Amino acid sequence: MKIRALQLGSVDFSLKYEIFPETQWNYEPELNAGDSEYDVAVIDRGLTDSEARILARIVRAGCLFLLDGVTITPAMEFMMKSRRGSMMERSGLERFLKDDIRDYFTIPYGEKFDVHSFSPSPDFSGRVMWHGFTEIVLEGSFGDNMHQAAFWRGNIPVEKCQAIDFWLEYSKEGDVEIELQLIQFVSGSVSSIQQMWTFSEDDMRDIVTIENDRGDGPVFASINARGEGTLRITSLHDRYSRRGKGSFLPGSIRITTGSREEIFTYTDPGDLKPPICVYFSGYKTMEGFEGYRMMRAMGCPFMLISDSRLEGGAFYIGSPEYEKLLKNSITDFMDELGFSNDQVIFSGLSMGTYGALYYGTMILPSYIIVGKPLASLGNMAKAERINRPGGFPTSLDLMWKQYHSLDGGAVEKLNMRFWEKFDATDWSDRTFCVAYMIEDDYDSDAYSELLSHVKGSGAKIIGKGIHGRHNDDTSGIVTWFLRQYNRVLCDGYGREKK
Repeated sequence: MKIRALQLGSVDFSLKYEIFPETQWNYEPELNAGDSEYDVAVIDRGLTDSEARILARIVRAGCLFLLDGVTITPAMEFMMKSRRGSMMERSGLERFLKDDIRDYFTIPYGEKFDVHSFSPSPDFSGRVMWHGFTEIVLEGSFGDNMHQAAFWRGNIPVEKCQAIDFWLEYSKEGDVEIELQLIQFVSGSVSSIQQMWTFSEDDMRDIVTIENDRGDGPVFASINARGEGTLRITSLHDRYSRRGKGSFLPGSIRITTGSREEIFTYTDPGDLKPPICVYFSGYKTMEGFEGYRMMRAMGCPFMLISDSRLEGGAFYIGSPEYEKLLKNSITDFMDELGFSNDQVIFSGLSMGTYGALYYGTMILPSYIIVGKPLASLGNMAKAERINRPGGFPTSLDLMWKQYHSLDGGAVEKLNMRFWEKFDATDWSDRTFCVAYMIEDDYDSDAYSELLSHVKGSGAKIIGKGIHGRHNDDTSGIVTWFLRQYNRVLCDGYGREKK
């Protein structure tokens, strides 16, 4: 968990204070231009205009700290807005360097324990059902006393000084009460317990965090329960914790619905000039944001959106509450910068294309740039039976999650969920840039259907077909995707060509 830190000032803080051991400290009396990005920067002097511009390029948003008492020039004021900089009181500097700086580590990590790694306790005598990879359902009596009802096979490695966030997706009916129990064993042992944590349902209203202040050792997770009724477990998520400073990336925002579903967003104001580039992450089993470096390199304001439901994402659709929260997170960033929908670009690849197109019906961005589009998700699930057996079973989980059915009616409902919104939208003066696979085995008609439904709407489509199935030439799709982004930023917004 290395942290790359930069300090500017007249005195090297590493000679005065204790700094968290995993920190790679870089003290520079004079700031030299470079391309390496720092995880955190601490500034203790006034900056020249060129230094402020350099910092705006090499420090992540939310990770720049200016000590109180330093005079702020107009260029530094721009830098603080661009990097979401914070003023730090000198009285808090020692604690920050010794303790808080560790929360700005470089590489985030998150995963989920899917329901097929979940085993009912041998003592549970009720009914057990698995609905694909969507959920496991336990029905019956869990007893009068709190004891183990189920557990996850496989342990979570946790290092010394590491903090881990846990989030349990579940629902219940009846008078069932549960708690999450985490047991850490001594490294190399399967019986010597190092420490134990137990979290009640009240605790789990928010993320729960374990702080490993002892030695390395794996953590075993289980659910304890009592009462009678139905318990539905969707996933247990575990992530490297930034202890309240953001999920995955510092400053990112985590939103939850009443049914415990999560939305993750990350915003970077960039150079504060239009457009905002919104990127919906594609399907990924490792949780977190996708496309950070790609979007950061463009220089303009950008927003990353991530979906960590199901195995690798649930295509950004959900309850009315879920979709409203996601839409509002986009419009909130637009309002922050004072941008209109003509100053917004939506984009994504594969699963991310659905998010870009679906929420495009609500926001109406000026451009939608997508690669390997997916629109008729019901057809994508239907293809799993004959055209693509075993190729993408998450498509079936998605349909079950939305409609609790896998029949033809559910296929049509899932298809029309998109097209009804799309056809009710006024696409006048909007532009679609679409790279598609000619022999796509996920949604084979996505591009031709887009052409058909856009016809006569006043919108423009720029298309590029590449031979192959859905996952046969991702590099070719990405190359065209980036070329279109570069062209749109240059021609549509007068930006310098990269």
